[in-house]
Amino acid sequence: MNQNHAHIHRYRAASGRDIAALIALYAEDAILESPLVPAILSDKRDGMLRGKREIREFLEAGARSRPLDLIRWHRSDTYFSAGNTLVWEYPRQTPEGDQVEIVEVMEITNQLIQHHRIYSGWKGCLLIAPRLART
Repeated sequence: MNQNHAHIHRYRAASGRDIAALIALYAEDAILESPLVPAILSDKRDGMLRGKREIREFLEAGARSRPLDLIRWHRSDTYFSAGNTLVWEYPRQTPEGDQVEIVEVMEITNQLIQHHRIYSGWKGCLLIAPRLART
């Protein structure tokens, strides 16, 4: 486990809506990919965000709207790290009941997130699909 990545895993800005602190974890030219991108940002047809400006816009819009029910931000202290890759999961089952399940995969360069990919499980896909169908 790469301890250099622990600072990113420990950080829980998304759940606390601290956008400035969260965006500080990203490189200037970072890329974020998520199926939520076109569901949250009406001007985006794909799931790609390029650079801090676009990522900040997405995070701010998501914090304002909380587009999906069942986002609890529950995860364990377990993460996987090898080389420059960092991975963790928000599992479907939590002590408080089900949540949207996602896996986050990040490529880290100079202790900043360079490329961030978010994958949804079946519960998340069922909730996201109707929003994507409208875009």
